[in-house]
Amino acid sequence: MKSIFAPMRSLVAVVLCLAVPATAFAFDNSYKVMYDGGSIQDLKAGTDVRMDIEQDKVVFFHGKEQIAAVPAASITEISYGQDVHRRVGAAIGLAVISFGIGGLMALTKSKKHYIGLTWADGDKKGGFAMQCDKNDYRGELTALEGISGKKAVNSDALTVKN
Repeated sequence: MKSIFAPMRSLVAVVLCLAVPATAFAFDNSYKVMYDGGSIQDLKAGTDVRMDIEQDKVVFFHGKEQIAAVPAASITEISYGQDVHRRVGAAIGLAVISFGIGGLMALTKSKKHYIGLTWADGDKKGGFAMQCDKNDYRGELTALEGISGKKAVNSDALTVKN
């Protein structure tokens, strides 16, 4: 006996087969970063910002408000650096509970990843330093290099001589 819902099931199956792969290839070039300093007015260091990397520009948002839009062609430099430090505070806290665990914690290190972006768009020049998530910074660097055509400079490898 044939069900009256059989053609509808086939239609739903076809729609799902087409819709699911399309969503798998849709990706978001939006990243959460923390503003660490730069030329953006009225924004304090430590503020959470969203960076959208589009095909021809980089747009920064604070909440829903756009705070800066940097054309890709105006990007002059991309830099990358790390801040490595020991987890002394956490080790002291754990040493109160267990001296052995606290001692082991003092040996561990924490890394913070920073990306700097400078631009010159006619008379408008600026810069933006941001702290990035450890899982996202490679993707952010690759995307910024891709749209700007500039190679990121590792600021840790630079030596300064006075």
